[in-house]
Amino acid sequence: MESQTLIFDLDDTLVHCNKYFKNAVDEFVEQIQEWFDHLSKEEIRKRQIEIDIKSVKEHGLHSSRFPKSLATTYMSFCTECDRNNEKEKLQIVKNIGKSVFEIEVQPFPDMYDVLNTLKDEGHSMYLFTGGDEPNQNRKIMQLELEEYFKDNVYIFEHKNADALRKVIEEIKITPKSTWMIGNSLRTDIQPAIDLEINAIHIPSDIEWAYNKKNLEIETEFKGKFIELKSLKDLPNYIREHANR
Repeated sequence: MESQTLIFDLDDTLVHCNKYFKNAVDEFVEQIQEWFDHLSKEEIRKRQIEIDIKSVKEHGLHSSRFPKSLATTYMSFCTECDRNNEKEKLQIVKNIGKSVFEIEVQPFPDMYDVLNTLKDEGHSMYLFTGGDEPNQNRKIMQLELEEYFKDNVYIFEHKNADALRKVIEEIKITPKSTWMIGNSLRTDIQPAIDLEINAIHIPSDIEWAYNKKNLEIETEFKGKFIELKSLKDLPNYIREHANR
């Protein structure tokens, strides 16, 4: 079997993430509706998503961004309703946002089995994740992922094609045997396609609006693009491809 280079996304590919943000947003919506009872949940969610996505484009994936986006959403409703934003309420919404980064992260059910299989079969594995180093390293240490990735961990606050290019230039890949594996069409799959390496999309059950996009695939794209239903399907697919 020919050894493959496997570049993994972390959040919502190997470990749960979006569900924690969804729970926080649900709590935030309930709180805002309590303070502004004329607003519908749909209005609040729509405003929060607009502000959240705008903040990512400007400030990247640093963990400080999410609490600030909730605070900005709250203050925007205060402005519209001609109310003063209260320090106590502002702190409440910031704390809701911060709570996401205090949860002990949980792996996907098949994560360890998948990583052990791929490791035993001799593939080179790398982690390419978006966020700030303290928060992402917290997850890596909690789940003892150093055993699988060692020093092959790359963390970027702006996760895009430029970031992925830096990774593949450093690890000196062979494109036809290199795979980007992730849930995000925007930050995992499109960058891989742009850089002409293989891409494996594993959709998340709960997806963040920012991660959704229409893929742009040129007709002369030399790599492979496939979609798997689950992480547990990955070893078999890689094995079949490597054997061919």
